[in-house]
Amino acid sequence: MSPTRERRRPSEEDERERAALARERRRPSEEDERERAALARERRGRRSEEERRRTRAATRPTPRTRPHRRVEIRRRWVALLSVLTVIALVYLLFFSSMLGAKDVSVSGSRTVSADQIRAVAAVPLDKPMLRLSTDDIRDRVAAMPGIATVEVSRSWPNTVEITVTERTAIAFFDSGPGGDGVHLVDGGGVVFKTVPARPAGLPELKLPKVSADDPVTRAVTAVLGVIPEQLLKQVTTATAKTPASVEFTLSSGKIVRWGTAEQTDRKAKVLAALLTQDGKVYDVAAPELPTITS
Repeated sequence: MSPTRERRRPSEEDERERAALARERRRPSEEDERERAALARERRGRRSEEERRRTRAATRPTPRTRPHRRVEIRRRWVALLSVLTVIALVYLLFFSSMLGAKDVSVSGSRTVSADQIRAVAAVPLDKPMLRLSTDDIRDRVAAMPGIATVEVSRSWPNTVEITVTERTAIAFFDSGPGGDGVHLVDGGGVVFKTVPARPAGLPELKLPKVSADDPVTRAVTAVLGVIPEQLLKQVTTATAKTPASVEFTLSSGKIVRWGTAEQTDRKAKVLAALLTQDGKVYDVAAPELPTITS
């Protein structure tokens, strides 16, 4: 029995030693755990501090959102210069004579002198171009008897351009003894000029009244304006009692009853065929039923 106990004692002692060694080995491990926990807490504290710094940095205005003082001053100067530039341009365009009318150019005039047109236009020189009323200038020139149409435009920097179309005489009428002379009439029935003698090559209007407001006058001049030129050269007088009864006398003494200004081409062709036949009065008012009267 004693040998067996002696053999077990070393084993128990060994067990106690091993247990002591195990405890000794566990102690450093617990300390390590505590150290790791302390390090973890320190790291969390550092991360929290970093997060707080990041949050403060995010909420703090950045240099980009807060313009530098020099940039602000520069912007103010740019805005001020822009306003001054606009004011200078307005003054230059609307109030300064630098861009005022200096010259008046007239084109299209033949019988009416350019100087006369300039005088009637009465363009105020040195007045800023943008403040000139081109409509008023046009109306003044258009009121001239020999002018049919007028166009007025600005040619920068200092020229006013006036382009006119003069009236073309298509006939004349003589006011007779005690009257005021011989008057030229255009295709619209407008009496626009007085001449000292009967003009050659124009037919005479034999009407009780000659005026652009008179329907009969307008009808006669409308017919003279559309008939072929070769026929017009032969017309010596033109007359009518109504707007639909226009007739004229040829240089040969033959009388042509034309009617209205409608169907001009057809009437001209029919009349050309009729004039080859003997007769005194040639009626083409109804070109489908023309007649010749001796």
